[in-house]
Amino acid sequence: MNPRPVVNDMTDATITTLGEARHDSPLTRFVDDAVRVPEHIARAGGAPADGLLFEHAGPRRKLFFNPGEVRAGIVTCGGLCPGLNNVIRSLVLEMHHAYGVREILGFRNGYEGLDPVRGRQPVPLTLDYVDHIHREGGTVLGTSRGPVDVRVAVRNLIDRGVNVLYTIGGDGTQRGAREFYHEACRHSHPLAVVGVPKTIDNDVAFVTRTFGYLTAVEEACRAIACAHVEAHSVHNGISVVKLMGRHAGFLAAGATIANQDVNFTLIPEVPFALDGPRGFLAALKRRMLDRKHAVIVVAEGAGQNLLHADANDRDASGNVKLKDIGSHLCSRITQHFRKEDIPVTLRYFDPSYMVRSVPADSEDSIVCDLFARHAVHAAMAGKTGLVIGYVHEVFVHVPIELLTGRTKRLDPDGGEWHAVLAATGQPAKFE
Repeated sequence: MNPRPVVNDMTDATITTLGEARHDSPLTRFVDDAVRVPEHIARAGGAPADGLLFEHAGPRRKLFFNPGEVRAGIVTCGGLCPGLNNVIRSLVLEMHHAYGVREILGFRNGYEGLDPVRGRQPVPLTLDYVDHIHREGGTVLGTSRGPVDVRVAVRNLIDRGVNVLYTIGGDGTQRGAREFYHEACRHSHPLAVVGVPKTIDNDVAFVTRTFGYLTAVEEACRAIACAHVEAHSVHNGISVVKLMGRHAGFLAAGATIANQDVNFTLIPEVPFALDGPRGFLAALKRRMLDRKHAVIVVAEGAGQNLLHADANDRDASGNVKLKDIGSHLCSRITQHFRKEDIPVTLRYFDPSYMVRSVPADSEDSIVCDLFARHAVHAAMAGKTGLVIGYVHEVFVHVPIELLTGRTKRLDPDGGEWHAVLAATGQPAKFE
């Protein structure tokens, strides 16, 4: 087995295949392997296309694997996200009903489950096992953070005869998946590694909208609505709502726009000052004197420069441990209004784990299903070392190396942030 890249001269977004696809697909509709989807579709009149060209995802006419000889594995890693069980279920249904794959293993508790010494035994994912799981939040397979010995994990996959591995997780998970792919190559083991990107932060490159994001926005709006009631029901009421968003403010921005009762939104992409005549606290004071209540939404990664986070203090996934901007904000607000001799009633809401642990809503359930089915099509065609992307409402194949080397952030000059400014009425900058 000698995995080889399928080269497209117009881009470096090449996808590796395990070898020649020789088996006829049992499906009846197909996507031509030569079809490409551009990274950018808007350009000046007459200007040539720029950016990457991605393989169009979808079923192929020829398969690398004989479906009857496939043993697949599924693993879920990192934090919870609405829709994880939907993705697991749709992977199983597509493999079983569309391709005739009969052996599917669910590895437990994240990458830990790929270590036969540390992990629990994998569970066979039958149709009965996945029958109702999409109605539940979380993941039936369990999850964890942190790496696994790649050599041990791949040896375990080889010993179990696993030749397809679906990795459901964020950028850390997909970085690990890249190592599995390379280690399998060193063993000349035909392992199709296909990732399904997951995060409620919606910050995955080459993915317009990650599954679970809109469900998280909906749940965040419920928390903000309660915060607004609390703030509005007392004289000089202030509610602070902290939402997830380590590096990107998509969840905070989306919930602000959807809810329309937020007065200030703070995100990682837009630095802010607390003090001074043009700082946040001065703007909050003007709001309180004028309207007598305020609702503040802050993303967890906002204002970390104010808290002097230690770049060397990291969690099991390698992420810098964030300081609690929500608690810090509440403390500074309390101190400021006490100094100004203005009595306020402050409420602090942190619905982070509630937002991410609920079942997927209808729209996210559809997206989960599509991500999963495209992952199966890619794996059965023998494509490996890739993540399913989603650009311009089209599913594409993204090399893992590209995904793990890029980040997606909310553009402070873009339409979404300007929608936030219009909805809140806050200044463009606190400086």
